[in-house]
Amino acid sequence: MDLTFNPAELAFRDEVRAFLSEKLPEDIRRRMACGDHSRIHDDIPCWQRILHARGWGASAWPVEFGGTGWSKTQQYIFETECALADAPAQLAFGVKMVAPVLMRFGSSAQQQRFLPRILDGSAWWCQGYSETGSGSDLASLRMRAEREGDDYVLNGQKVWNTLGQYADWIFCLVRTDTECKPQRSISFVLVDMKSPGITVRPTRLMDGTYEVNEIWFDNVRIPADNLVGEENKGWTYAKFLLGHERTNIAGIGGSQRELRRLKEMAVYCQRKGKPLIEDALFADRITEVELQLTALEITNLRVIFDAEKNHAPGPEASMLKVRGTEIRQRISELQVEALGARALAGEPRRGEAADDDAPRAALAYLNLRKLSIFGGSNEIQRNIIAQMILQLRG
Repeated sequence: MDLTFNPAELAFRDEVRAFLSEKLPEDIRRRMACGDHSRIHDDIPCWQRILHARGWGASAWPVEFGGTGWSKTQQYIFETECALADAPAQLAFGVKMVAPVLMRFGSSAQQQRFLPRILDGSAWWCQGYSETGSGSDLASLRMRAEREGDDYVLNGQKVWNTLGQYADWIFCLVRTDTECKPQRSISFVLVDMKSPGITVRPTRLMDGTYEVNEIWFDNVRIPADNLVGEENKGWTYAKFLLGHERTNIAGIGGSQRELRRLKEMAVYCQRKGKPLIEDALFADRITEVELQLTALEITNLRVIFDAEKNHAPGPEASMLKVRGTEIRQRISELQVEALGARALAGEPRRGEAADDDAPRAALAYLNLRKLSIFGGSNEIQRNIIAQMILQLRG
């Protein structure tokens, strides 16, 4: 298998790089480079509008819904180059999660109502899956939706909701039947965040940010038309969505960017009057993680090229998730180790210059502990890998 890009793909990569150099606003790039997310609620929609104007608002969408029609290899190149350029990540909850569900299972009215606003950045979506005691074991969720005439009435709580404080809409898994099996009594609904009865309570994380929330639903009434697909079929839609959530979850571009910064730190950080890169033990650690990242990239490309031939990924998606998140965490650990006491310089200040690595690295180290949990914890992914391999051998 040839894992190199062909001339057309290399030309496409050059086109993406030129676009990023010309169109990515410098103030947004600098904020992303130094880990300043204080204006993320403006920066993400702004970048989405720029992409949409270029016709690149949804790299994985079919052309008929306003997407690019790119190959999976082009999608990979685009997302990797965006990460390397410090562009904001597109809001996955809309572009990569609820949108594919609507395209596959939603009504024509739902597609016409919601997809254009996701594409042009005018609607911010968030996810309502996890509950207290129902994270990895999602089938045990308890939030209820009871049918009353032409409406559903929602009661319950969602937790670990990312960036819901900015959201216009939330897609939720809710229980619509208490008599049948847990997986057969879940429905997928769309909820306007301005609905009466919704309370959003941000949660302060270790890095001092308010990235996640608790969301309470107290007799929240939504139109029955906001049910996606069929009642009690939400588990099927949820599994479909999770497959899209794990798309590019290996995060090759982000890890390559941070590995580059780690090498730069090792040059200017001193140990006993010498650059840290001259410490053989630390240099070996950098080499080790770089080799792991290279192996992960090769594996990711193999999966992508197989997918081009319509071979659906099996346990490979879980493998990419586990290794990708572990490598990203390891790089952040080495960055903090390289900075030493500078990484413990107190509360990081927002808006630092991009060349001041200490605040950004300290924030990233704390925030990235989540990587091995979200999108299906790494423990669950290892179970999936084991089950899939056993099935193949059986």
